[in-house]
Amino acid sequence: MDPLEDVLTLLEPRARLSAGLRAGGRWAVRFTAPEAVKFNAVRRGSCLLEVDGLDAPVPLAEGDCYLLTRPRPFTLRSHPDVTPVPAEPLFTRADNGTARAGDGDEVFLIGGAFSFGARAQDLLLDRLPPLVHLPAATPHAETVRWALDAIDRELTARPMAATLVAEHLAVVMLVHVLRLHLAREQHAVSGWLAGLADPVVAAALTALHRDPARPWTVADLADAAAVSRSTLAARFKTTVGQGPLEYLTRWRIELAARQLRDGTATLAAIAHSVGYGSESALSVAFKRLTGTPPTTYRHHPN
Repeated sequence: MDPLEDVLTLLEPRARLSAGLRAGGRWAVRFTAPEAVKFNAVRRGSCLLEVDGLDAPVPLAEGDCYLLTRPRPFTLRSHPDVTPVPAEPLFTRADNGTARAGDGDEVFLIGGAFSFGARAQDLLLDRLPPLVHLPAATPHAETVRWALDAIDRELTARPMAATLVAEHLAVVMLVHVLRLHLAREQHAVSGWLAGLADPVVAAALTALHRDPARPWTVADLADAAAVSRSTLAARFKTTVGQGPLEYLTRWRIELAARQLRDGTATLAAIAHSVGYGSESALSVAFKRLTGTPPTTYRHHPN
């Protein structure tokens, strides 16, 4: 698997769809800070998005979508001078899966939230800006439109298992949004995500993720990336923020931590699976990076 697929698999993203929002005329809706990663997509019309902590409102056009990766209150509105109403009462009164604001239905948004397993904040969300906005005019955004159209069809026609299918399609949309954001806004990500935008670093990351238990050296990784050791080391450090072998150690510990949280494998078996020759070697590295011995972490992962 590639690094993005590896991390998303580790984090187990799940989507939960909310009621849609139909609005018209002069309107504004104020949302409290979401507990999970919020997303919305404009299926018809246009509006403004204001996120607390961001300097300016973001115009949203038909076909645009966005992710809020931080728990910040936000407002959707037609005009900047309209006093917003709280979202909760509107969505409590939602009829047939749709909340309504203002007078009319020129604007229609679908939305929901993504939840993740342990470690999402450090591994993924902190590597992204607070707002990921993907305009419909972005090159190759048709892949996102395809997922949104399919979600729309499921929610409109309501065939059997429609909600389940729509929520899985939303996860597909998430992957496409992340792909396009990485390609379009390389400067707006950090850590391993930024490394995926550098072809040399991405080649090394892919090699590490393909076989994390291999006893890698910087020379091996430089060969995989077709550059010198010094070039790889410098570009990896500059882009990812740590050296390639340090990154490998941290990824191995993430893999070990997941096995400790989710399974019953022995510590020796886990150590072997992630590239350590003994459980004592894994224990030393695990405690150094997490502050907790693996045997303790298994029973108290949080």
